Amino acid sequence: MKRDWRRAAYRAISRNDHRNVLAGAVAGLGGAIAIGVMEWFSFAAHYPLAVIPFATSIVLVIGSPDVAPAQPRALIGGHVVSALVGLAVLKLTGPQAWAAAAAVGLSILAMYVTGTFHPPAGINPLLVVSGNLPWTFLLAPVLAGALLLTAFSYIWHRWVRRQPWPRRWL
Repeated sequence: MKRDWRRAAYRAISRNDHRNVLAGAVAGLGGAIAIGVMEWFSFAAHYPLAVIPFATSIVLVIGSPDVAPAQPRALIGGHVVSALVGLAVLKLTGPQAWAAAAAVGLSILAMYVTGTFHPPAGINPLLVVSGNLPWTFLLAPVLAGALLLTAFSYIWHRWVRRQPWPRRWL
């Protein structure tokens, strides 16, 4: 009897069954661990956690790992492309409210054109322009965080869920 419960739990976790409480608890644990690591990273990098735009990325990659926006190309590329757009708009216009809105719209276009569409990355240009953030924001926390999140996701899906991730790298 005990083994049947374990087998059912293993199958639910490995399939990422959205209606199974145990699979949801394991996914929630993964998200909590990733947020904890980001909290530490934000403390070490002297950026408040609210400025590090990865919480929604974690939800997407852990909760729906098979969709195109949850693949590494979109995860890393979307964050980098959208932050670059935000930084370019900030350089051209300054920290204006209308510029932040324009930067978000332009980042959506840029992610589509580059094949890196990752909806959670849409917050990057808003943060950059409205916060008047420096170019170093692109390297840390954006690039470093996206690479760390990709590594965490790879380990999480391979070792905890025992499922292949990503479906494709590029």
